Amino acid sequence: MSATDIATSIDVDLDTIARQAKDLTEELITAAHMKEGQILVVGCSSSEIAAHTIGCYSSKEVGQAVFNAIYPVTRRHGIYLAAQCCEHLNRALIMEEEAALKYNLEMVNVKPQLKAGGAFSTAAWNGFSSPCATESVKAHGGIDIGDTLIGMHLRAVAVPVRTKIKAIGSAHVVCARTRLKYIGGERAAYEKQ
Repeated sequence: MSATDIATSIDVDLDTIARQAKDLTEELITAAHMKEGQILVVGCSSSEIAAHTIGCYSSKEVGQAVFNAIYPVTRRHGIYLAAQCCEHLNRALIMEEEAALKYNLEMVNVKPQLKAGGAFSTAAWNGFSSPCATESVKAHGGIDIGDTLIGMHLRAVAVPVRTKIKAIGSAHVVCARTRLKYIGGERAAYEKQ
């Protein structure tokens, strides 16, 4: 079943949403100069994408369309995707076990579902080859689709990245990259990033 066929059951154009998510992810990875092996955290409200209040209209189809658009982009760049769950799972993250092991993250026992974790994280759980959940991560970049508040999962110095795409569906989008902290003082010298 194509995205267009699924879209007839909900009030959104899944092909447009998928294209926006794919293009946004490519743009952020390029603008943020993300490197292979780094982590991109994505929070996604399928409710907000479909013009509803966050947490009130979880859509499996919307979550799947966004995941299917973003995941291949991150894989092609060798970047780990961390899918943020909703507040009902304390914004836990779903990621490949390989990433959790590489970054020495403590895994927790939870499996997201549509109304407890969210549509996007559920799609990630079902789409990853070896999914796991962690409570926190310090990601190198982030995409917040629908004001899901991903900041708690970014490294200490987050910098906004202004992108051409400002919304996916009806959901407001905010992107960020992170950088190393500057330490020292007026006599310190810094590496260009």
